[in-house]
Amino acid sequence: MGDTSAQREGRGGKRKARSRRHNPDGTMSLVEHIYEFRRRLGYALLALVAGGIVGFLWFGHSIGPIPTLGDLVTEPYCAIPQEQRYPKGGDCQLLQTVPFEAFMIQMKVGLSAGAVLFSPLWLYQLWAFIAPGLYSKERKYAMTFVGIASLLFAGGALLAYFMAPHALEILTTFGAGEFATWFTGDKYISFVLSLLLIFGVSFELPLLIIMLNRVGVVRYQMLKKWRRGIIMIMFVFAAFVTPADPFSMIGLAGALCILFEISLQITRFHDRKLDRQRGTEGWDELADDEPAPFEYTPSTVNDDDTDGGRRSGTDDIT
Repeated sequence: MGDTSAQREGRGGKRKARSRRHNPDGTMSLVEHIYEFRRRLGYALLALVAGGIVGFLWFGHSIGPIPTLGDLVTEPYCAIPQEQRYPKGGDCQLLQTVPFEAFMIQMKVGLSAGAVLFSPLWLYQLWAFIAPGLYSKERKYAMTFVGIASLLFAGGALLAYFMAPHALEILTTFGAGEFATWFTGDKYISFVLSLLLIFGVSFELPLLIIMLNRVGVVRYQMLKKWRRGIIMIMFVFAAFVTPADPFSMIGLAGALCILFEISLQITRFHDRKLDRQRGTEGWDELADDEPAPFEYTPSTVNDDDTDGGRRSGTDDIT
């Protein structure tokens, strides 16, 4: 009984030490960081497993007005005209060539859908691990960028999903009518998931440009000078990563060009604001060997951080 009570008190003390109320600055030793990482990783894996179970069950069962996940995945294939797919005039079904192929496909699609649906849970665990080491301003920017990145990825994936039927219809017209299209389940699912991933990741381009501009790596004038070359690179990139049809290539390249122009205008306004600030504070009038007129007073160990985000302290690893 004594050992059990001691263990409970030890676990309770660790939870109390990790809580924001008892540890407002989030300082931890190296061992505590490892334990915290293990705990957050365990919760994230549980969220992924739960999402995979939900996705696996959703594959064959509809949720109210929402169709089954299997219907959503096969919809681009079923949109191909019946005379272009096999069996002609029959049901829209994929081909299983090896045992357990359908089971593995259902598991793969279920895990992918579950990871997307339960992304707030496992992303929160990642955020909860790194947030104690950030200032309040850094947390605000990080949350903003994560939210925008999620929306951009979802927009790219949706565009790929709506373009997939047109891409498949064009691809199945090759062969002068000597071939009947009957995709195997594994090849088709890999094609659809890859297309969704490629479009989703490609839509993160404007966010990357804005981040590089915020930290001073690139400026609007530089991007404006490189505009034609960047547009050409985007078209070449779209030609390599999309299937061999002009529809999806032009769709991806056009969307990237629009997003690039939007990010370019955002960098333009940011650089204008930064230039006005530099002119107001007189930084542009300084010589190259003249120090900037910073007024900075170091804080003591017990003082709060000026950003109000975290307190300074003697931490082994922060």
